[in-house]
Amino acid sequence: MRDVLILAIHLLVTLAKLLRPGGVRAVAAESLLLKHQLLISNRSPQRAPNLTSADRFLLGLAALFVRPHRLPKLGALVRPATLLKFHAALVEAKYRRLFSSSPSPRRRPGPKGPSRNSSPPSSRCKVEIRTLAACASPSRSRGPSGRDRQGCRSARARQTLPARRRRHHRPVLADLHRHAKDSLWSVDLFRCESILLHSYWVLVVIDVFTRRIIGFGLERASIDGVSVCRVFNHAVAGRPPPKHVSTDHDPLFRFHRWRANLRVREIEEVKSVPYAPVSHPFVARLIGTIRREYLDRVFFWNAVDLARKLQAFRDYYNGHRVHRALAGLTPAQFAGALSPAPAALGHYGWQPHCWGLFELPVAA
Repeated sequence: MRDVLILAIHLLVTLAKLLRPGGVRAVAAESLLLKHQLLISNRSPQRAPNLTSADRFLLGLAALFVRPHRLPKLGALVRPATLLKFHAALVEAKYRRLFSSSPSPRRRPGPKGPSRNSSPPSSRCKVEIRTLAACASPSRSRGPSGRDRQGCRSARARQTLPARRRRHHRPVLADLHRHAKDSLWSVDLFRCESILLHSYWVLVVIDVFTRRIIGFGLERASIDGVSVCRVFNHAVAGRPPPKHVSTDHDPLFRFHRWRANLRVREIEEVKSVPYAPVSHPFVARLIGTIRREYLDRVFFWNAVDLARKLQAFRDYYNGHRVHRALAGLTPAQFAGALSPAPAALGHYGWQPHCWGLFELPVAA
Protein backbone atom coordinates (compact mmCIF):
# COMPACT_ATOMS: atom_id res chain seq x y z
CA MET A 1 0.00 0.00 0.00
CA ARG A 2 2.85 2.37 0.85
CA ASP A 3 4.62 1.72 -2.48
CA VAL A 4 1.40 2.34 -4.39
CA LEU A 5 0.90 5.64 -2.57
CA ILE A 6 4.47 6.79 -3.35
CA LEU A 7 4.03 5.77 -7.01
CA ALA A 8 0.80 7.75 -7.22
CA ILE A 9 2.47 10.83 -5.73
CA HIS A 10 5.32 10.61 -8.25
CA LEU A 11 2.77 10.24 -11.06
CA LEU A 12 0.91 13.37 -9.94
CA VAL A 13 4.16 15.35 -9.70
CA THR A 14 5.16 14.23 -13.20
CA LEU A 15 1.76 15.21 -14.62
CA ALA A 16 2.02 18.63 -12.96
CA LYS A 17 5.44 19.16 -14.54
CA LEU A 18 4.16 18.12 -17.96
CA LEU A 19 1.12 20.44 -17.83
CA ARG A 20 3.03 23.59 -16.91
CA PRO A 21 4.93 25.64 -19.54
CA GLY A 22 8.26 24.01 -20.31
CA GLY A 23 7.47 20.97 -18.21
CA VAL A 24 7.89 18.43 -21.01
CA ARG A 25 11.41 19.62 -21.73
CA ALA A 26 12.37 19.57 -18.03
CA VAL A 27 11.10 16.01 -17.49
CA ALA A 28 12.79 14.80 -20.67
CA ALA A 29 16.06 16.48 -19.69
CA GLU A 30 15.97 14.93 -16.19
CA SER A 31 15.31 11.49 -17.66
CA LEU A 32 18.12 11.93 -20.17
CA LEU A 33 20.54 13.03 -17.44
CA LEU A 34 19.80 10.06 -15.21
CA LYS A 35 19.93 7.50 -18.05
CA HIS A 36 23.20 8.83 -19.42
CA GLN A 37 24.80 8.82 -15.97
CA LEU A 38 23.76 5.19 -15.54
CA LEU A 39 25.36 4.34 -18.86
CA ILE A 40 28.58 6.08 -17.82
CA SER A 41 28.68 4.27 -14.47
CA ASN A 42 28.31 0.86 -16.19
CA ARG A 43 31.41 1.37 -18.35
CA SER A 44 34.07 0.67 -15.71
CA PRO A 45 32.65 -0.57 -12.42
CA GLN A 46 36.10 -1.12 -10.89
CA ARG A 47 37.20 2.52 -10.93
CA ALA A 48 35.82 6.02 -11.37
CA PRO A 49 34.53 6.55 -14.93
CA ASN A 50 36.22 9.04 -17.20
CA LEU A 51 33.98 11.50 -19.04
CA THR A 52 34.56 12.04 -22.74
CA SER A 53 33.91 15.25 -24.65
CA ALA A 54 30.60 13.89 -25.90
CA ASP A 55 29.53 13.04 -22.36
CA ARG A 56 30.32 16.53 -21.12
CA PHE A 57 28.49 18.12 -24.05
CA LEU A 58 25.38 15.99 -23.57
CA LEU A 59 25.26 16.49 -19.79
CA GLY A 60 25.81 20.22 -20.13
CA LEU A 61 23.13 20.55 -22.82
CA ALA A 62 20.56 18.63 -20.79
CA ALA A 63 21.38 20.68 -17.67
CA LEU A 64 20.24 23.82 -19.47
CA PHE A 65 16.62 22.59 -19.44
CA VAL A 66 16.60 21.64 -15.75
CA ARG A 67 15.80 24.03 -12.95
CA PRO A 68 18.82 24.93 -10.77
CA HIS A 69 17.34 23.53 -7.56
CA ARG A 70 16.94 20.12 -9.24
CA LEU A 71 20.57 19.74 -10.27
CA PRO A 72 21.91 18.57 -6.85
CA LYS A 73 19.32 15.75 -6.86
CA LEU A 74 20.30 14.63 -10.34
CA GLY A 75 24.08 14.64 -9.88
CA ALA A 76 24.69 10.93 -9.36
CA LEU A 77 28.31 10.92 -10.54
CA VAL A 78 29.63 13.99 -8.75
CA ARG A 79 32.24 12.96 -6.16
CA PRO A 80 33.27 15.06 -3.14
CA ALA A 81 36.79 15.38 -4.57
CA THR A 82 35.33 17.05 -7.68
CA LEU A 83 33.47 19.62 -5.57
CA LEU A 84 36.58 20.29 -3.47
CA LYS A 85 38.71 20.83 -6.58
CA PHE A 86 36.08 23.13 -8.05
CA HIS A 87 35.94 25.13 -4.82
CA ALA A 88 39.74 25.36 -4.68
CA ALA A 89 39.77 26.66 -8.28
CA LEU A 90 37.18 29.31 -7.39
CA VAL A 91 39.19 30.41 -4.35
CA GLU A 92 42.36 30.64 -6.45
CA ALA A 93 40.54 32.72 -9.06
CA LYS A 94 39.16 35.00 -6.34
CA TYR A 95 42.58 35.71 -4.83
CA ARG A 96 44.14 36.12 -8.26
CA ARG A 97 41.56 38.77 -9.05
CA LEU A 98 41.86 40.49 -5.65
CA PHE A 99 45.66 40.70 -5.53
CA SER A 100 46.30 41.36 -9.18
CA SER A 101 48.43 44.47 -9.76
CA SER A 102 46.69 45.26 -13.03
CA PRO A 103 43.04 44.97 -14.08
CA SER A 104 44.08 43.81 -17.53
CA PRO A 105 43.41 40.06 -17.94
CA ARG A 106 46.29 39.64 -20.39
CA ARG A 107 48.97 40.52 -17.86
CA ARG A 108 50.00 37.93 -15.34
CA PRO A 109 48.54 38.86 -11.94
CA GLY A 110 50.24 38.56 -8.60
CA PRO A 111 53.27 40.23 -7.01
CA LYS A 112 55.95 41.49 -9.34
CA GLY A 113 59.68 41.24 -8.84
CA PRO A 114 62.17 44.13 -8.68
CA SER A 115 62.53 46.40 -11.66
CA ARG A 116 65.41 46.05 -14.07
CA ASN A 117 66.85 49.43 -13.09
CA SER A 118 67.38 48.41 -9.46
CA SER A 119 70.38 46.16 -8.78
CA PRO A 120 69.62 42.86 -7.06
CA PRO A 121 70.64 42.55 -3.41
CA SER A 122 72.75 39.52 -4.20
CA SER A 123 75.21 41.61 -6.25
CA ARG A 124 76.49 43.36 -3.12
CA CYS A 125 77.01 39.99 -1.43
CA LYS A 126 78.95 38.73 -4.43
CA VAL A 127 81.22 41.80 -4.32
CA GLU A 128 81.88 41.26 -0.62
CA ILE A 129 82.66 37.56 -1.17
CA ARG A 130 85.13 38.41 -3.95
CA THR A 131 86.77 41.05 -1.76
CA LEU A 132 87.17 38.62 1.13
CA ALA A 133 88.57 35.98 -1.18
CA ALA A 134 91.06 38.46 -2.59
CA CYS A 135 92.16 39.53 0.89
CA ALA A 136 92.56 35.95 2.11
CA SER A 137 94.28 34.66 -1.03
CA PRO A 138 97.92 33.61 -0.34
CA SER A 139 98.89 33.85 -4.00
CA ARG A 140 99.36 37.61 -3.85
CA SER A 141 102.97 38.55 -3.30
CA ARG A 142 102.29 42.20 -2.63
CA GLY A 143 99.80 43.69 -0.26
CA PRO A 144 96.52 45.14 -1.52
CA SER A 145 96.19 48.74 -2.51
CA GLY A 146 94.63 51.43 -0.33
CA ARG A 147 91.18 51.03 -1.81
CA ASP A 148 91.44 47.25 -1.51
CA ARG A 149 92.59 47.52 2.11
CA GLN A 150 89.63 49.72 2.94
CA GLY A 151 87.27 47.26 1.25
CA CYS A 152 88.85 44.37 3.14
CA ARG A 153 88.44 46.10 6.49
CA SER A 154 84.77 46.88 5.83
CA ALA A 155 84.12 43.35 4.55
CA ARG A 156 85.80 41.78 7.60
CA ALA A 157 83.81 44.02 9.90
CA ARG A 158 80.58 42.95 8.23
CA GLN A 159 81.67 39.32 8.36
CA THR A 160 82.50 39.32 12.07
CA LEU A 161 79.39 41.24 13.10
CA PRO A 162 77.11 38.16 13.35
CA ALA A 163 79.78 36.36 15.39
CA ARG A 164 79.91 39.25 17.87
CA ARG A 165 76.15 39.23 18.14
CA ARG A 166 76.13 35.50 18.76
CA ARG A 167 78.74 35.93 21.46
CA HIS A 168 76.47 38.28 23.43
CA HIS A 169 73.23 36.53 22.46
CA ARG A 170 70.72 36.33 25.28
CA PRO A 171 68.54 33.21 25.64
CA VAL A 172 65.06 33.51 24.18
CA LEU A 173 62.16 33.33 26.63
CA ALA A 174 60.70 30.46 24.61
CA ASP A 175 63.78 28.36 25.46
CA LEU A 176 63.48 29.14 29.17
CA HIS A 177 59.76 28.54 29.57
CA ARG A 178 58.94 25.82 27.07
CA HIS A 179 59.14 23.13 29.77
CA ALA A 180 56.32 24.57 31.86
CA LYS A 181 52.67 23.83 31.13
CA ASP A 182 50.56 26.85 30.12
CA SER A 183 53.46 29.24 30.54
CA LEU A 184 53.95 30.03 26.84
CA TRP A 185 51.19 30.18 24.23
CA SER A 186 51.67 30.83 20.52
CA VAL A 187 49.12 32.91 18.62
CA ASP A 188 48.71 33.27 14.88
CA LEU A 189 46.07 34.07 12.24
CA PHE A 190 45.06 32.44 8.99
CA ARG A 191 42.25 32.97 6.50
CA CYS A 192 39.84 30.44 4.99
CA GLU A 193 36.97 30.57 2.51
CA SER A 194 33.42 29.30 2.93
CA ILE A 195 31.46 27.43 0.28
CA LEU A 196 29.99 30.81 -0.74
CA LEU A 197 33.53 32.30 -1.06
CA HIS A 198 33.17 34.47 2.05
CA SER A 199 36.47 35.13 3.85
CA TYR A 200 36.88 34.33 7.55
CA TRP A 201 39.87 35.06 9.77
CA VAL A 202 40.72 32.34 12.31
CA LEU A 203 42.94 33.02 15.33
CA VAL A 204 44.46 29.87 16.79
CA VAL A 205 46.08 29.63 20.22
CA ILE A 206 48.34 26.67 21.06
CA ASP A 207 50.29 25.71 24.18
CA VAL A 208 53.93 25.29 23.13
CA PHE A 209 54.86 22.65 25.71
CA THR A 210 51.88 20.27 25.50
CA ARG A 211 50.88 21.12 21.88
CA ARG A 212 47.27 21.50 23.03
CA ILE A 213 44.92 23.72 21.05
CA ILE A 214 43.70 26.26 23.58
CA GLY A 215 40.96 27.65 21.36
CA PHE A 216 39.89 29.35 18.15
CA GLY A 217 38.57 32.83 17.45
CA LEU A 218 36.62 33.79 14.31
CA GLU A 219 36.16 37.10 12.55
CA ARG A 220 34.38 37.82 9.27
CA ALA A 221 36.13 39.67 6.42
CA SER A 222 38.27 42.63 7.57
CA ILE A 223 40.08 42.53 10.90
CA ASP A 224 41.82 45.18 13.03
CA GLY A 225 43.33 45.55 16.48
CA VAL A 226 39.96 45.60 18.26
CA SER A 227 38.87 42.46 16.42
CA VAL A 228 42.12 40.67 17.30
CA CYS A 229 41.56 41.43 21.00
CA ARG A 230 37.96 40.23 20.80
CA VAL A 231 38.74 36.92 19.09
CA PHE A 232 41.70 36.31 21.42
CA ASN A 233 39.53 36.85 24.49
CA HIS A 234 36.93 34.49 23.01
CA ALA A 235 39.55 31.82 22.27
CA VAL A 236 41.00 31.82 25.81
CA ALA A 237 37.73 32.37 27.68
CA GLY A 238 37.42 30.27 30.82
CA ARG A 239 41.14 29.45 31.04
CA PRO A 240 43.79 30.94 33.33
CA PRO A 241 46.06 33.30 31.37
CA PRO A 242 49.64 32.20 30.61
CA LYS A 243 52.78 34.04 31.57
CA HIS A 244 53.93 34.70 28.01
CA VAL A 245 52.38 34.85 24.54
CA SER A 246 54.46 34.37 21.40
CA THR A 247 53.47 36.31 18.27
CA ASP A 248 55.08 37.17 14.97
CA HIS A 249 55.64 40.62 13.47
CA ASP A 250 52.23 40.87 11.83
CA PRO A 251 50.95 44.49 11.88
CA LEU A 252 47.79 43.23 13.59
CA PHE A 253 49.85 42.40 16.68
CA ARG A 254 51.28 45.93 16.88
CA PHE A 255 48.02 47.74 17.61
CA HIS A 256 47.91 49.58 20.93
CA ARG A 257 44.62 47.81 21.76
CA TRP A 258 46.35 44.43 21.49
CA ARG A 259 49.22 45.51 23.74
CA ALA A 260 46.83 47.10 26.23
CA ASN A 261 44.79 43.89 26.36
CA LEU A 262 47.93 41.89 27.20
CA ARG A 263 48.90 44.40 29.91
CA VAL A 264 45.47 44.13 31.49
CA ARG A 265 45.76 40.34 31.54
CA GLU A 266 49.35 40.61 32.87
CA ILE A 267 50.76 38.66 29.91
CA GLU A 268 54.21 39.36 28.52
CA GLU A 269 54.53 39.26 24.73
CA VAL A 270 57.45 37.47 23.08
CA LYS A 271 58.19 38.36 19.46
CA SER A 272 59.62 35.86 17.02
CA VAL A 273 62.72 36.53 14.93
CA PRO A 274 61.88 38.72 11.91
CA TYR A 275 61.86 36.96 8.53
CA ALA A 276 62.53 33.59 10.19
CA PRO A 277 59.45 31.31 10.20
CA VAL A 278 61.46 28.63 12.00
CA SER A 279 61.33 30.79 15.14
CA HIS A 280 57.53 30.38 15.26
CA PRO A 281 57.26 26.71 14.24
CA PHE A 282 54.58 25.08 16.39
CA VAL A 283 51.60 27.25 15.53
CA ALA A 284 52.67 27.49 11.87
CA ARG A 285 52.81 23.71 11.61
CA LEU A 286 49.45 23.44 13.36
CA ILE A 287 47.86 25.79 10.82
CA GLY A 288 49.23 23.65 8.01
CA THR A 289 47.81 20.54 9.69
CA ILE A 290 44.39 22.15 10.04
CA ARG A 291 44.39 23.10 6.38
CA ARG A 292 45.68 19.82 4.94
CA GLU A 293 43.84 17.36 7.15
CA TYR A 294 40.56 19.17 7.75
CA LEU A 295 39.60 22.47 6.09
CA ASP A 296 40.76 21.35 2.63
CA ARG A 297 38.49 18.28 2.93
CA VAL A 298 35.26 19.79 4.28
CA PHE A 299 32.94 22.68 3.44
CA PHE A 300 31.44 25.21 5.81
CA TRP A 301 28.62 27.68 5.26
CA ASN A 302 29.01 30.46 7.83
CA ALA A 303 30.80 31.40 11.04
CA VAL A 304 28.58 29.19 13.19
CA ASP A 305 29.26 26.13 11.03
CA LEU A 306 33.00 26.90 10.97
CA ALA A 307 33.15 27.31 14.76
CA ARG A 308 31.34 23.99 15.26
CA LYS A 309 33.71 22.15 12.94
CA LEU A 310 36.83 23.74 14.45
CA GLN A 311 35.62 22.72 17.91
CA ALA A 312 35.22 19.13 16.70
CA PHE A 313 38.75 19.18 15.27
CA ARG A 314 40.08 20.61 18.53
CA ASP A 315 38.57 17.72 20.51
CA TYR A 316 40.03 15.20 18.06
CA TYR A 317 43.45 16.88 17.97
CA ASN A 318 43.83 17.25 21.73
CA GLY A 319 42.35 13.97 22.87
CA HIS A 320 42.91 11.39 20.13
CA ARG A 321 45.60 12.42 17.64
CA VAL A 322 49.02 11.17 18.75
CA HIS A 323 52.28 13.06 18.13
CA ARG A 324 55.74 11.71 17.48
CA ALA A 325 57.31 14.68 19.30
CA LEU A 326 55.30 13.74 22.42
CA ALA A 327 56.56 10.12 22.42
CA GLY A 328 53.37 8.80 20.83
CA LEU A 329 51.03 10.52 23.30
CA THR A 330 48.15 12.86 22.67
CA PRO A 331 48.40 16.48 23.86
CA ALA A 332 45.78 15.78 26.53
CA GLN A 333 47.77 12.80 27.86
CA PHE A 334 50.98 14.83 27.82
CA ALA A 335 49.18 17.49 29.86
CA GLY A 336 48.18 14.96 32.52
CA ALA A 337 44.99 13.27 31.29
CA LEU A 338 44.44 9.54 31.75
CA SER A 339 45.38 7.18 28.92
CA PRO A 340 42.56 5.15 27.32
CA ALA A 341 42.42 1.39 27.54
CA PRO A 342 44.57 -0.32 24.88
CA ALA A 343 42.72 -2.09 22.08
CA ALA A 344 43.45 -5.76 21.47
CA LEU A 345 44.27 -6.82 17.91
CA GLY A 346 41.60 -9.51 17.93
CA HIS A 347 38.80 -7.46 19.48
CA TYR A 348 38.51 -3.77 18.67
CA GLY A 349 36.16 -1.22 17.17
CA TRP A 350 36.34 2.03 15.20
CA GLN A 351 35.51 5.39 16.73
CA PRO A 352 34.59 8.18 14.26
CA HIS A 353 35.70 11.77 14.75
CA CYS A 354 34.75 15.01 12.99
CA TRP A 355 31.56 13.49 11.58
CA GLY A 356 33.29 10.40 10.20
CA LEU A 357 36.25 12.11 8.54
CA PHE A 358 38.69 10.34 10.89
CA GLU A 359 38.33 6.86 12.42
CA LEU A 360 40.60 5.45 15.13
CA PRO A 361 40.65 1.95 16.67
CA VAL A 362 39.39 1.67 20.26
CA ALA A 363 38.92 -1.19 22.71
CA ALA A 364 35.62 -2.94 22.00
